[in-house]
Amino acid sequence: MSTSAAQLDDTIPTGYQYSWSPGATLSIEEFVAKYKPSMVQNDGTKPWIWVRCEQGTKIPSEENEAAAIVEAAALLQQVTDRIEEIKNDASIPVRASKKAGTQSKKEVREQVQSQATEKLKDISKKYGFVCGKWLIFAPSDKVDIIWSKIASSLASGPLSSTSAFCAKVATSPENAVPGHQHLICVYIPDVYDKEDVTAVMKVLLRQHGLNLSGVKSDVYTIIGLDSKHPSGIPSTVWKNVALLKDSEIKELKEAYYSELSASKAKTTAVDPSKESKPAGGKPKPLVKRKATEDLFASDDETDSKGGKLAVVGGKWKAQEVESEGGSNKSSVKKKKNM
Repeated sequence: MSTSAAQLDDTIPTGYQYSWSPGATLSIEEFVAKYKPSMVQNDGTKPWIWVRCEQGTKIPSEENEAAAIVEAAALLQQVTDRIEEIKNDASIPVRASKKAGTQSKKEVREQVQSQATEKLKDISKKYGFVCGKWLIFAPSDKVDIIWSKIASSLASGPLSSTSAFCAKVATSPENAVPGHQHLICVYIPDVYDKEDVTAVMKVLLRQHGLNLSGVKSDVYTIIGLDSKHPSGIPSTVWKNVALLKDSEIKELKEAYYSELSASKAKTTAVDPSKESKPAGGKPKPLVKRKATEDLFASDDETDSKGGKLAVVGGKWKAQEVESEGGSNKSSVKKKKNM
């Protein structure tokens, strides 16, 4: 994806039909019901469905944005070249030697990549280009419900009380493959504000039970830095465990699913006093079973054989993963260059 195309990938086109904002003709409920990611096919003109809230984010000037992209892209190329040099440098051993005081190729490579990550951060902050997004992957059979919940949450739910200001979901490819997943992005104003990023993370986990795939900077997206980039630089600014411990993540998600299960049980519980009665108020006559009938068989074949699908890893769950090499990814993610 070219730099210009990547920039457009993080921008809502003027007059775009598949976008919602406060004041729109349709309510958020009507919008998500009308434009479902599983039903909207991307023919090249509608790769995303967008929802944004009233609060915006400080946008860098065009000059600063352009300067940040040029500088970051140049750094990425330098690091890519250096990684290739390390690979081909016979003087750098494959294994480190404490006795000889030499580092292995892997150690030298990781040092260069770590330094590059810090330099990209410095470039982004220098030009005020620090916005980015939480990455979430949703399977095609669950993406509609997951997206609906996230969109509604951003418009007037739990996410509306955070700094999250926009969200998008990838539409369906013309030729979807088994295991295809849709990328969902929840935008935040500053990916380097750890406290703020964590606050949004907690809402996504506790209020939506989502599987998260890390936080990616818009600068990374625009310069084409994804998980398969030859530079080997991490394609996300934050991994989940860098923000919260695994135990905390698990606890937040379990609280969500426990609450969800309790709510479903309460909703589906039958109140004996409100059971429907036949016309006239007369009780239904008991039906005698034939001697050959299985006394433990269900009268309803559908109920006995069809179990409810458990919500899996997402707001009712989706999967998570990283990288965004595209708007979609087969098991998981999709990740399209955002």
